[in-house]
Amino acid sequence: MSRSASLRNYVLARLLLAPLMIWTIITLVFLLLRATPGDPIDALLGSRAPEAAKEALRSQLGLDAPLWLQYIRYLGDLLRLDLGTSLSSQGQTVWQIIAAHFPATVELTLGGLLVAAVVGITIGAIAASRPNSAIDAGGRLFGILTYAVPMYWFGMILQLVFAVQLRWFPIGTRFPLTMAPPAGPTGLYVVDSLLHANLAQCLTALYYLVLPCLTLGILISGIFERMVRVNLKQTLRADYVEAARARGIPERRIVVVHALKNALIPVITILGLTFASMLGGAVLTEVTFSWPGLANRLYEAISQRDYPVVQGLMVFFAAIVALMSILIDVLNAYIDPRIRY
Repeated sequence: MSRSASLRNYVLARLLLAPLMIWTIITLVFLLLRATPGDPIDALLGSRAPEAAKEALRSQLGLDAPLWLQYIRYLGDLLRLDLGTSLSSQGQTVWQIIAAHFPATVELTLGGLLVAAVVGITIGAIAASRPNSAIDAGGRLFGILTYAVPMYWFGMILQLVFAVQLRWFPIGTRFPLTMAPPAGPTGLYVVDSLLHANLAQCLTALYYLVLPCLTLGILISGIFERMVRVNLKQTLRADYVEAARARGIPERRIVVVHALKNALIPVITILGLTFASMLGGAVLTEVTFSWPGLANRLYEAISQRDYPVVQGLMVFFAAIVALMSILIDVLNAYIDPRIRY
């Protein structure tokens, strides 16, 4: 079978399996939400509300129906791409919540991913180019620490030092309340301010991004550091690298031009999947910094027992992860001709 036919069959198989993965996730979320203690009606009306009012609202929302009927109705809504309506946001649909909060999450995730890639690849490359040295040991220690340190603790420490004590950076919002935020088609403040050629708004948006992106990026950078360090060490022992050294090519050029390019091929997979997981996994960062993103809104929905929002956002994030994994596999196959599916 040719390489293109093999890749095409693989992509088709993944596309067919993606709905199964999403269905499994939404089924688990549906069941777990209803198995955990707490009543969304009590969250809406309060525990002291009259029972008649509670029963009327429960009937209006369809929560008095048997569990299997609620599940069938929910699947029917999903087939129509209806993610539901929030129980706690005065009739706001889940799609409206996504449109309002997702750009903030994307902006934070892209900034954090940029920090993670730059820091992780740089430290990993330096550590791998000096094997069995103190720098190499420092790179390994960096990877362990970034994996072990709790994100919320690290975020609070950065806020305490750089925002409270030194007063270098702001916290608690995405843009100053005294300024009008950038208006534009993307909802990304940095991009929209650049589209309007407003340098002041762009710099302000970047200024408010610094601490959250550093928190998210530095703790994620250990993934890239470990991947680059291990792969670059193996690449530096390859025959073509030894041949380059025999020709007298400087070691720095060998590392940067020849070895690092091949060592970064597995990093592409990690980069894409990390971005997809960070979109839904930035909850601790967004909550710690009161960042008005979709992950923070998901946290609020869980606290409020807002079933439709939790279920809708989980479907949305699951679809992004499935799509990104397929795109990364295809990209890897085109970048590395040795890959076969």
